[in-house]
Amino acid sequence: MTTSKKTTSASNTNEATFAIAETSGKQVLFEINRYYDLNRIDAKEKEKITLENILLIKENNKISIGKPYIENAKIELEVISHKRDKKIIVYKMRPKKKTRRKMGHRQELTRVMVKSISIVKTTKSSTKSDTPKKTTSVKKNTSKS
Repeated sequence: MTTSKKTTSASNTNEATFAIAETSGKQVLFEINRYYDLNRIDAKEKEKITLENILLIKENNKISIGKPYIENAKIELEVISHKRDKKIIVYKMRPKKKTRRKMGHRQELTRVMVKSISIVKTTKSSTKSDTPKKTTSVKKNTSKS
């Protein structure tokens, strides 16, 4: 038996681009056309969200690392749905005291789909005006009275 590996250039370009961003108090590795469950975000379904706290972006063979964040970088997300995670049970017991407390918790989540990861190239334009700034000086009175 022989196995052959088939790779396509289209799949390589999607796999080659990913980003690590800070959201919901966590650092998440985002890839294009994948969905992620994040802590609840105040947005309606089908709404677009932009993340700007990006720590690292890898595009093909180029890696950009921020200090702490990359300037002019963004990740575009689309809200798919709002849901709740599975229930976890929190059980507290103090031995020999007959004290028991059982509680449950379901985390509120937002499912998002990554649409694009990009770094916006900005050209440095001249923001300084051609006229020089006026300077004012204060004369000190040295006369004694």
